[in-house]
Amino acid sequence: MLEALCELFPQADIFTHVYDPEQLDSPIIQRHNVHTTFVNRLPFAKTKYQWYLPLMPLALEQLDLRDYKLILSSESGPAKGVLVSPNSRHVCYCHSPMRYVWDMQPEYFANASIVKKVLAAPLLHYLRMWDASTANRVDSFVANSSCIQRRIELCYRRESTVIHPPVDVNDFDPTRSRDDFYLLAGELVPYKKPELAVAACNALGKKLVVIGGGPMVESIRSMAGPTVQVMGRQPFSVLKDHLARCKALLFPGMEDFGILPVEAMASGAPVIAYGNGGILDSTVPDKTAIYFAEQTSQSLEEAIRLFEAKGVRWTAQEIAAHTQRFSRQRFITEMDTHIRSVL
Repeated sequence: MLEALCELFPQADIFTHVYDPEQLDSPIIQRHNVHTTFVNRLPFAKTKYQWYLPLMPLALEQLDLRDYKLILSSESGPAKGVLVSPNSRHVCYCHSPMRYVWDMQPEYFANASIVKKVLAAPLLHYLRMWDASTANRVDSFVANSSCIQRRIELCYRRESTVIHPPVDVNDFDPTRSRDDFYLLAGELVPYKKPELAVAACNALGKKLVVIGGGPMVESIRSMAGPTVQVMGRQPFSVLKDHLARCKALLFPGMEDFGILPVEAMASGAPVIAYGNGGILDSTVPDKTAIYFAEQTSQSLEEAIRLFEAKGVRWTAQEIAAHTQRFSRQRFITEMDTHIRSVL
């Protein structure tokens, strides 16, 4: 998304907490002037930036943005809390209010020790209060999905406009023939519920390929049956190849929007997904996706059986054509229109 915003504003300066140019493979972003907060100068900041979360509100408020007419913040952690002058306009593109301090706190700390939970509680309370109070520093909120629009209303009591994030939908191939396997991809973390896909395919004896790293890799490997292949973290080219060949993408988590299902559909692959969250914005039931109603392996099994029996109504080419509504150029046009209405 940042690259698309850089295309929209080619002369813009970028402010961030941590910047490591050696790890950034983006000529578009590297052409911009990048400024950092003091967090960037702290020990191990480039690899352990999470350590400094308590300092990030202070760091944001020390940025001098007085000379900028437009401030565009990209929010999923502390970003919108910058201080702006009365002559500036602040548009916040909100991927989500901070998940770990609001409604998804139980999921993020599900495997934490009692000591860690006790120590984190006052910090999370402080961040929640700070996050709510800084909503008044924003002139206009943009939500990345209807799900996030509702969270913005609940957390900040603010209205927002939905503009879906950009996806490079034309970079995927929907013409390949389908192989006999399901695909599970992405970071293997508790809130994405990867174990549901593995359990369902174990029970049904269906082939499943798992691509992704994260803290649950070993536990997923340990529960994988003979029909489940856990590949771990792979280059994006490998993921694209599997998206182009899989029977369907399994998506058992609840995401704010979910780029991966759009990439799967751009590859011509249907999606079997938990019917909640951003997936309701990106897919069309029975045409591009089959939903399951409960976040359990049994409910996912039923959805897989339904898919095996009847599939989806649209062809691979029709599914891919549907994703044009999430293209990069569409995002740039909609953001440009919205920002002009605010200035």
